[in-house]
Amino acid sequence: MIKSKPANQSIKKGSLLLTPILWMTLSAAMISLNGCATHNQLKNDSMIIAAENDAQANDQTEKTLRPEFIYRYLVGEIAGQRGDIGTSGAIFYDLAKLERDPRLAERAAKIAAYGNISNLAVPAIKLWAELDPDSTEAQQAMTEMLIATGRLEDTKPYLSKLLAKEETRAGGFLYINTLLNRSPDKAAILELVQFLAKPYPDSAEAHFAIAQAAWIANQDDVAFSSVNKAESLHAGWDLAALLKGQILFRKSPQAAIDYYDSFLKAHPKSNEVRINLAKLLVSQKQYAAAKKEFPLIIEQAKTGTPKNLAEVTAVVGLLSYQANDYIAAQNYFMEALELDFKDVDQLHLYLGQTSEKLNQDDTAAAWYKKIPLGPRYLEAQISLAGLLARTQSADVAIDLLDDLENLSTEQQIVVIQAQASILVKAKRNQEAYDLLEKAVKNLPNTPELVYDFALAAERILKFDVMESELRRAIAEKPDFAAAYNALGYSFADRNIKLNEAITLIEKALALSPNDHYMLDSLGWAHYRKGNLDKAIQYLQDAYSINPDPEIAAHLGEVLWHKGRHDQAKKIWNDALTINPDNEVLVTTANKFKS
Repeated sequence: MIKSKPANQSIKKGSLLLTPILWMTLSAAMISLNGCATHNQLKNDSMIIAAENDAQANDQTEKTLRPEFIYRYLVGEIAGQRGDIGTSGAIFYDLAKLERDPRLAERAAKIAAYGNISNLAVPAIKLWAELDPDSTEAQQAMTEMLIATGRLEDTKPYLSKLLAKEETRAGGFLYINTLLNRSPDKAAILELVQFLAKPYPDSAEAHFAIAQAAWIANQDDVAFSSVNKAESLHAGWDLAALLKGQILFRKSPQAAIDYYDSFLKAHPKSNEVRINLAKLLVSQKQYAAAKKEFPLIIEQAKTGTPKNLAEVTAVVGLLSYQANDYIAAQNYFMEALELDFKDVDQLHLYLGQTSEKLNQDDTAAAWYKKIPLGPRYLEAQISLAGLLARTQSADVAIDLLDDLENLSTEQQIVVIQAQASILVKAKRNQEAYDLLEKAVKNLPNTPELVYDFALAAERILKFDVMESELRRAIAEKPDFAAAYNALGYSFADRNIKLNEAITLIEKALALSPNDHYMLDSLGWAHYRKGNLDKAIQYLQDAYSINPDPEIAAHLGEVLWHKGRHDQAKKIWNDALTINPDNEVLVTTANKFKS
């Protein structure tokens, strides 16, 4: 089954390019560079640095400041104050090389990061790390630069030095996968983390880092063994428990639920684990079990640490929403407002969406309209447009979005995608296609925009366009699971290229394990190939995760062809009771029942 994107975001779950983490790290101290010091402060800094440099010179008694150094230092400072970041950074880098002063190298590196001057940042960071080998910040910056350039092997001495300090070792192991995660070679990352952890067999954090790297590299056996070792060294550790649940989930959602449940029996105050248990229960449609956890979560948030009752109350509101308990969700969101939840506009969005579910359309519109210009404004307007499309007309909704002003290019794309979704829901598929085609021709092509255009092409039977555009989306975003699934499902549904269809959908599932849409697609592809037993297995797995009416239609059809007519009828009848108007379900059930 192809997963379509909703019109609005509803409640749910050449030069060297350095990583954003590196720029963030180096720029932190440079926010006010253009006005970073008064003239006197600059003068004093110059004297301190120069005096200390002279103290290291051959003539140990010489304290006179060298005029050339002072002059160049002040030129660098003044250039920075005037916004000439390139000149400023280059001067400090040259001074650092000349004087062999790590503070000047640090200054050059941070200036380069602040100005996003990558060809200066690289040598400045190298010099800084060389001149100040005991600086954690310098070694971290050097490590991130090596990662950014794909030189994982060269990071070993720097990371080893960072982890050698006992006082920062635990935190270093917890941070290391975040540091390394931007490298695409996940197997190499695992090998590197195992190398770094080897000297510390009694460190729970070291084994946790191995488990995390192995999980990311899809080596679940290694991950499971390592997280068990971390647990044995640090009993009751929430982080290890959460990771173990994630590893188990990939094998079986119920196994993860059972593990969290047993962990909480031994450690009932572990609220993060309890929240994750509740999320899992909701995702598996075990709503009654999930609701039993909600009051325990709230009570623990009241008495435990940290004191985050407003945030936890909002989370429980989200879970109640996802469990289809909209009255409870509304109450929790209102309570979070009263508790001074920081992101008030986000709660207003949630309250608007919850009010829609309760058929309180005027109230929902009022909540959306309360959101002022700011980070949530566009999302609120798209939500309001969706409400207007449902209660008035698609044209009214589209006009509302057309009237939005001062949108960035990225926001224009989001609005067009929302308008196209509104047209699709109104069964105006040609107009949706035309709108997206125009956007693809005139705006920067994000993979998500290309994906929407491809699905629009399929709806008007332009399968050649759909296929070429989905392949383009995959080329631009190789981990785009939905695009692999859409192309594979389209082949399977049209009963063509079935081997490729299965390969594409299996790739999608590898990227997004246990996704019910993709399990349905894989089952349908096997059905088309005549592998009825495999088809039933995948479709039953999908249906157990989410009893979607189209999955019910597919599962019933395969069961019918397998000769299990009574089971097929029961699945269709149960699904029709909840979804009497679903076209695919109604058509399939009538075709076989007749």
